[in-house]
Amino acid sequence: MPVPFSADAVRGALPSDDALYDLAALFKMFGDPTRAKILSCLQVRDLYVGEIAEIVGMSDSAISHQLRILRGAKLVKGKKEGKEVKYSLDDDHVTKILECGLAHVNER
Repeated sequence: MPVPFSADAVRGALPSDDALYDLAALFKMFGDPTRAKILSCLQVRDLYVGEIAEIVGMSDSAISHQLRILRGAKLVKGKKEGKEVKYSLDDDHVTKILECGLAHVNER
């Protein structure tokens, strides 16, 4: 027998307003095709700014700007190597988000 509807029960099961705000902000990061492409590149391998710029056909400064935004959202991280910074995805959660999103959009 189905459980009767209770608005209070559903409301009580929701994440906090702060968590939902943060979730919306996270998904907003994926709303820009350039950022999505950068994240996809970094899913393949760690890369320097110049390498990403060459792959996506943009300037180093435009890529650096997007990487700053992605770093601020904790989606990518950089590791200083000499005079350059090599970027990678921040953690496995980012890979999972990308994989789930692509699986969803590629459904037939």
